[in-house]
Amino acid sequence: MTPLNVALPAGYTARPVTLDDAEAAADLLNAYNIALTGRPCIASGEIRSYWQQPTMHLATDTLAVFAPDGAAMVGEAELWNTDPHVTHFVFGEVHPAHQGRGIGAALAAWAEARGRELLPSAPEDSRVILQQFIMSTDAPAERFLQDRGYALTRHNLRMTIDFAGPPPRPSLSDGVTIRPFIRGEEEASLLRAIRDAFRDHWGYVEQPWDEDYQGWLHYMHTDPNFDPALTFVAMAGDEIVGTSICNPNWVEDPGAGWIHSLGVRRSWRRRGVALALLQHTFVALYERGKNGAKLGVDAESLTGATRLYEKAGMHMERQFSFYEKELRAGADLTTKVVE
Repeated sequence: MTPLNVALPAGYTARPVTLDDAEAAADLLNAYNIALTGRPCIASGEIRSYWQQPTMHLATDTLAVFAPDGAAMVGEAELWNTDPHVTHFVFGEVHPAHQGRGIGAALAAWAEARGRELLPSAPEDSRVILQQFIMSTDAPAERFLQDRGYALTRHNLRMTIDFAGPPPRPSLSDGVTIRPFIRGEEEASLLRAIRDAFRDHWGYVEQPWDEDYQGWLHYMHTDPNFDPALTFVAMAGDEIVGTSICNPNWVEDPGAGWIHSLGVRRSWRRRGVALALLQHTFVALYERGKNGAKLGVDAESLTGATRLYEKAGMHMERQFSFYEKELRAGADLTTKVVE
């Protein structure tokens, strides 16, 4: 059992979350986001879907902190623990009204302790890290992580485009067509294409197929924002060579669509497939009545994705900082360069 003997301010209590806490967690995350951006960022249904992922173990991999009155959740942390257990993504927030009291330090100590408990699960002699990301405008959070031994390793950009009118329709490569994926038939083929596309993403480490597949099925069946009609595949004959997965509903900006994932298989890059998929998605969102689109991208994308999005008319709206802390030195199993 994960130790809960973290040092908390007097009167505060801590325990793992349950599904019944999804609404309280959404209120906490929205309060944090509103303090930084003026807008909420998430709905409780999304959190409930995340927490029910097959790889999420609420009893051991989450910790929530409650105010002395016992009613309000004022801090929460999660450690995403997936095979091969070499990169543990840590997510944590503290309510703005309760910051500066040691709650964040308690959650950070818990996450590191949990990560160290999991060291035997990683391949022998492999490097193991904790990873967190924060908005680059949150200077106190940057100092907080640096003071606890985290190092800045990467930036991620939120790109955006406003539709002033109908977006240009794509020009397709010879032999390539784009259509919605066929639910109930193409889930496995879709994931194989995604895995092939994202193996060249900085920091990528491949999960075992069964674990990854079950996670994607869970997302497609339970996430309230998943829409199969906005999940597109680029086809060359019978092969899926590229994918675009788009969410039509996004709490932070209800007028825009969110492009959850866009990628092209390595052997099909530099042929205009990615730009065609992006433009096809823009058209589909515009026809749904959306006034724009947003997505996230590695600021130094190994495949040149940032340049592609700029070519399509997108620009940076916000920057995020990725921090990591090494728990064990060893062989790095994650992608750092494109072969």
